[in-house]
Amino acid sequence: MAAGHSPMEQFTIKTLVPIEFAGYDISFTNSSLWMLLAVICSAAFLTLGVKRDGVVPGRLQSIVEIFYDFIMRQTVIPVMGESGRRFFPLLFTFFIFIFFTNFLGLLPYSFTVTSHIAVTFAMALLVFALVLVIGFWTHGLRFLSLFVPSGVPAWIMPVIVPIEVISFLSRPISLSLRLAANMLAGHTMLKVFAGFVVSLLGAGGVFSALAIAPLLAGVALTALEVLVAAVQAWVFTMLTCIYLNEAVHLHDHH
Repeated sequence: MAAGHSPMEQFTIKTLVPIEFAGYDISFTNSSLWMLLAVICSAAFLTLGVKRDGVVPGRLQSIVEIFYDFIMRQTVIPVMGESGRRFFPLLFTFFIFIFFTNFLGLLPYSFTVTSHIAVTFAMALLVFALVLVIGFWTHGLRFLSLFVPSGVPAWIMPVIVPIEVISFLSRPISLSLRLAANMLAGHTMLKVFAGFVVSLLGAGGVFSALAIAPLLAGVALTALEVLVAAVQAWVFTMLTCIYLNEAVHLHDHH
């Protein structure tokens, strides 16, 4: 690996425009830039995709419709039933935003926003707060029955209830860590293999031929990361859907 270049260097947040307000540092960083680009790309993708509303859909419109159908008919409806339609805009927004931030992070010299736990935890915390608000708004104090599994003997409840509460409170952590850890690990491995290729080519001679192995591994890993980027966007959306379903229906799963 080239000297002075750490695989973790790509995750460093750098200030682009220093901004301080009321004693707080709210500078515009590379993370802010790539989040903004993700929002712009998402908006452009959806706007251009539905702009030409023809009988025979174009290529971009077909992709947008596939995304819509996948989240609505393959994710939301099977999990929440017809009542899940009201949550579709939120769930679709999560999916598209994470999808684009993940994919933009694969571009050379880009920044992977979702590799930072601060970003993923903020989204997970929003989901957690929404579940609490919807749960208590819909069921009142009966929402607390979520922590009391049906069919469990009363004598074991003092053990089961604390476990259920801890499991519920840990959801923002597990939801955010799952996404951030996958992005962090994948991009770190890509950087490591790229470093091997550069080092072996720089060594010259027979070492240059040996660079083929890490190069092929890097290509395979890149293809895998493309798949992981899409899957992790869906996993976050699916888990959010499951948590919202519990808030709406408690133990009556659809």
